[in-house]
Amino acid sequence: MNNYFVTGNDAIANLITSIRNADMVKKRAVRVPATNITRNIGRILLREGFIEDVREHREGRKYLLIITLRYRGRKGNTYITTSERTSKPGRRIYSNYQEVPKVLGGMGVVIVSTSQGIMTDREARRKGIGGEIFRYVW
Repeated sequence: MNNYFVTGNDAIANLITSIRNADMVKKRAVRVPATNITRNIGRILLREGFIEDVREHREGRKYLLIITLRYRGRKGNTYITTSERTSKPGRRIYSNYQEVPKVLGGMGVVIVSTSQGIMTDREARRKGIGGEIFRYVW
């Protein structure tokens, strides 16, 4: 595993870009800086079955998340086929719980940042809270 990762100020973009780049070269695991946002999104991706494992690792004073990708079939495609960014630092997208979109009729996941933390679209609807629409994943 290489000792470098994508850097920048946008933790969500770094996480998804790192996963996409690792998928393109069929890398088994990817390392990203550990932040509250990346931890929560990693847990959601694990719980929804898009990745195989997520664990935290400390290197000196830095904390990293090591995300193990989940592949299927002989061709070795990841379970994340598409991930679209909706809300961006320059253009935030908000929705109430009734208007949170469904991805592929519920087959995909919408990651939502709410006042009660980062959660899936289904959890936000069940709790009756809206928030910022981060990303669609399927």
